[in-house]
Amino acid sequence: MAGDEITLSSPLLMLKGVGPGLQEKLNKLGLKTVADLLFHLPLRYQDRTRIYPIGTLQDGMEVVIQGEIERTEVVFRRRRMMLVRVADGSGSILLRFFHFSEKQRQGLRAGALIRCFGEARIIAGSPEMVHPEYRVNPTADGAEVEEYLTPVYPATDGVGQTTLRRLVDQALNHVEIVAELLPPELLTGNQPALADALLYLHRPPPEAQLELLREGMHPAQQRLAFEELLAHQLSLLKIRASAKQHRAHALLPKGELARRFLDALPFDLTAAQQRVVGEIENDLRQGQPMMRLVQGDVGSGKTVVGALACLQAVEAGFQAAVMAPTEILAEQHYRNFSQWFEPMGLTVAWISGKQKAAQRREMRALIAAGQAQLAVGTHALFQDDIEFQRLALVVVDEQHRFGVHQRMALREKGASAGSAPHQLIMTATPIPRTLAQTAYTDLDLSIIDELPPGRKPVTTVALPNDRRADVVERVANACRAGQQCYWVCTLVEESDALQCEAAEVTHAGLQEALPDLNVGLVHGRMKHAEKEQVMTAFKAGELHLLVATTVIEVGVDVPNATLMIIENAERLGLSQLHQLRGRVGRGSGKSSCVLLYQAPLSQSGRRRIKAMRETSDGFAIAQIDLELRGPGEILGVRQTGLMQFRVADIIRDSSLIPAVGNAAQRIVSQYPEKVDPLIQRWIGDRLQYREV
Repeated sequence: MAGDEITLSSPLLMLKGVGPGLQEKLNKLGLKTVADLLFHLPLRYQDRTRIYPIGTLQDGMEVVIQGEIERTEVVFRRRRMMLVRVADGSGSILLRFFHFSEKQRQGLRAGALIRCFGEARIIAGSPEMVHPEYRVNPTADGAEVEEYLTPVYPATDGVGQTTLRRLVDQALNHVEIVAELLPPELLTGNQPALADALLYLHRPPPEAQLELLREGMHPAQQRLAFEELLAHQLSLLKIRASAKQHRAHALLPKGELARRFLDALPFDLTAAQQRVVGEIENDLRQGQPMMRLVQGDVGSGKTVVGALACLQAVEAGFQAAVMAPTEILAEQHYRNFSQWFEPMGLTVAWISGKQKAAQRREMRALIAAGQAQLAVGTHALFQDDIEFQRLALVVVDEQHRFGVHQRMALREKGASAGSAPHQLIMTATPIPRTLAQTAYTDLDLSIIDELPPGRKPVTTVALPNDRRADVVERVANACRAGQQCYWVCTLVEESDALQCEAAEVTHAGLQEALPDLNVGLVHGRMKHAEKEQVMTAFKAGELHLLVATTVIEVGVDVPNATLMIIENAERLGLSQLHQLRGRVGRGSGKSSCVLLYQAPLSQSGRRRIKAMRETSDGFAIAQIDLELRGPGEILGVRQTGLMQFRVADIIRDSSLIPAVGNAAQRIVSQYPEKVDPLIQRWIGDRLQYREV
């Protein structure tokens, strides 16, 4: 293949020195083509372009030094080591080698000239290097300092920096074949051409601003980040355009079921709920599938909004499906929808992975025959044996918890004769604006930004674990005053490594400490019937205190519960803490949340606890959570690969997003031929996973 012309799609086997074995190792790094190598950017840089006087070294500097060996000796202290003293007139440095051969020792004779690269450490006022890279008599073999800063690449076992630099150098000989896909008018200010940006980032000149490169803010990096974010936006716009090509059933009921439902509710909808209901109702009347994301903070009334959407589908003669990520949340929806819909003569089916075979057969038959107008369940809803007769609407709650393939499977359930179901996605995890603009361009966005009247703010306090006795006393006082409490543990079984109290141990301890109170226990490993029995008893007020794992994070609504204790709060993400806190404050009583933590707190742990104490604004909390954990954790899209940017960083590059959105619209309208090449360059085959 050596005579073949190199292209961006050429396999790495066409490069000198790459055989099948090395190709396999390179594949682990995601490197398959010449283009992959060019876009495999350095993590950081080393400055080997100048020789530093030894007397100028400071702690932590990675530098090249050169001097004369004054002496070499092997010493036996705690371990055998070779010590080499080197001086250059400005000062001296000690080189330490713990692993060395006799041949190495003989080569490092006094009087020889040596050039070293390594990290200088100042020990007791004197500089040292441990196991530096070195060359003896460098002037004799013509060794020069490097012309460019030395890149340090993401690597893997069997593929070291030397190999990667050699292969990237070969790829850079063909960097001119990287096409410039952005129209000139979109390259503003000091943005370089793409090929120039790549060349600069692989071979920065000695005067390059290392601080800017470290922060990812150099114009060359920002040029690539801009294009990558743009490709991502274009991919979502393409999915949106593709969805608009599908037909969907236009749902045009008279609204009789909705009127009866609203009349039966013991409260009026908030203005925000009414606004979002109107947006959804209008979407469902169209002949294209709705793709709408509804965000609403904990307790804002998303379920009622989802119910009205389902009634619009049902009254139009179709079926709806509601899917939730956990048994407890799905069960909560099933109870709510049954209480609301069955008095209107509608049938609600329940599908769960843990239900008995006979019940599952019965529910399957109801759904397949169309007798069940609504099906509620967990991910079991999209299994192959579940068939709908006329599915027109899919409501997915807490969408970010589902794998993309799972959501695609449910969507396919409603795809028939060229039509696709409407999709309504609901989340109580507020998504920061920058992340929503980047991750959900293909969806219309509705926000329920108003809580129902009467919702009381929850007071949040943080206490170290050694104040546990005080917390138990507070729980006792609240329960004896007629209130109910949650006590949340993060694990089901003991784990010394995580220092977490197990739910069973906590339950037993609280029962012993509070013998006059009824203490319940619920966790994810209990049988469905057991969980149902405990939750029913708690809702009925028969239990004073419920010890639970984080399975109660969403979907549990007990207005009389006014106190939430969260153990090992420092181990949970901010959004999860916010969700748990939202289980209280649902009634008329003053509510509190106590965050018990294991001291000492890490820096991020302190920041999470501080945020919980200072704000109850879900969007403010989500922004901090984004900064702490990154977009993959919040959206649950690590499985898809789509959000795994090569260069861009949602937080660092948020200032680019408005310009990226404008550029995407401009390219779609004026340069449509550039859409697919940009998507292919940055996303490739991962695009299909976003079609949910």
